[in-house]
Amino acid sequence: MNRSTKHKNSLSSVQQVDRTRRILVQVAVAAVLIGLIAAIGINVALKKAERDDPGPTPVIGAQAGAAGVTASITESGAIRIGAPSAARTVRVVADLQCPACQRFEASYGPLLTDAVNAGTVAVEYDIIAFLDHASSTEYSSRAANASFCAAGSDPTGYPNWLRTMFEHQPAEGGDGLPDHTIVEIAQGAGYSNPEFARCVTDRTYRKFVRTHTLEVLDSGIRSTPSIFVDGKPIDPAQLPGAIGS
Repeated sequence: MNRSTKHKNSLSSVQQVDRTRRILVQVAVAAVLIGLIAAIGINVALKKAERDDPGPTPVIGAQAGAAGVTASITESGAIRIGAPSAARTVRVVADLQCPACQRFEASYGPLLTDAVNAGTVAVEYDIIAFLDHASSTEYSSRAANASFCAAGSDPTGYPNWLRTMFEHQPAEGGDGLPDHTIVEIAQGAGYSNPEFARCVTDRTYRKFVRTHTLEVLDSGIRSTPSIFVDGKPIDPAQLPGAIGS
């Protein structure tokens, strides 16, 4: 074999090695790209599933209240306290960060509690969270979550819990109450169950609160408190006459 033939064979071998190396590199790059695309697809799918997951729905178990008073979560997501035979239903749409709601509770909360205990009125506490912008820690949503935690833990004590929370309402524009303070306030209102504390700190119903709030706002509610008696909106000051008290 002459020198020219040897040179051609050597060049051909080098070119074949280069082609093989390029193919291997391309295959490796393609495999990496496919892996990245698959990982991105899985991540997007997981985020979509997380976003679409409505999360746990609040439930109220068996309870034993005075004068036949029971509690439940309505189909619309309100916390209903009252005897099944109650002649009137009062719906209170409120935000625990709302100062006007605090004043309503101070003025009319005892009236509603007395009417519920007398068996004449059932109250649907429709707690929403649209004032997260009024604190730096989304206090409105965290307090609404705690509301469902309280109702599920001990619905018979819920009106007292609600009153106590309003008494400790933080000023707008601040940090809001931290979760551990919400738990401490609830303990003072008789909620010492560790499950309640976990529900608060885990923010178990955060997704439900968000969805429920949007549904209530979409229904036409524009301010809190919004008060309804037997489905009809009234001015809060008209409440005593509307329920015959």
